[in-house]
Amino acid sequence: MTSMPHLLAFGGVVLLGAMSPGPDFAVVVRRSAVSGRQRGMAAALGIAAGVFVWAVAAAAGVAALVAASALAYTIVKIAGAVYLIYLGVRMFVAAVRGGDAGPDTRRADQTGLWTAFREGLLCNVLNPKAAVFFVALMPQFLPDGASPGDTLALSVIALVITMAWFLGVANFVGALRRVFARPTARRVIDGLSGTVLVALGIRLAFSARP
Repeated sequence: MTSMPHLLAFGGVVLLGAMSPGPDFAVVVRRSAVSGRQRGMAAALGIAAGVFVWAVAAAAGVAALVAASALAYTIVKIAGAVYLIYLGVRMFVAAVRGGDAGPDTRRADQTGLWTAFREGLLCNVLNPKAAVFFVALMPQFLPDGASPGDTLALSVIALVITMAWFLGVANFVGALRRVFARPTARRVIDGLSGTVLVALGIRLAFSARP
């Protein structure tokens, strides 16, 4: 059985990974600022679900296949890069059209919770580096002959910690939405978020397999 110190150490590493800047952070901040706290929280839950998927996949050996197979890694990498660039371009378009706060605000508010959740989920699931992260991380914290309960415990810890961090980010940014609701602020957020996601998508597309 995995010891408590190992569980705490695993949780600390997962937290550091969640806090590192990346597409997940950009998606939650932008969705919370533009569409409000609830949509931001939905995106955060989607990201946490994606982390849980990769953690379980790592325990089941699926993530190891993605990490080890050049073809599988490339397929996930290209799909993830295309999705990030797609999100970034959409944000650029929103920045160009965002001069009028009224209609733009209404369009943003009509973004469904499921759409925001799916945005976060796909952002994480289509990131092959998440597979590599958990393939490298999980075995270090599992004892020899680990039971399904041990792997489930680590997967749940990864889910809870990621969820707590990004829900905190969503609530913090959502609380400042009045500031972000101004047309100029909205255009800046969309422009910066679009730039970050397109840059990350291009970087992912041309990155070498670890």
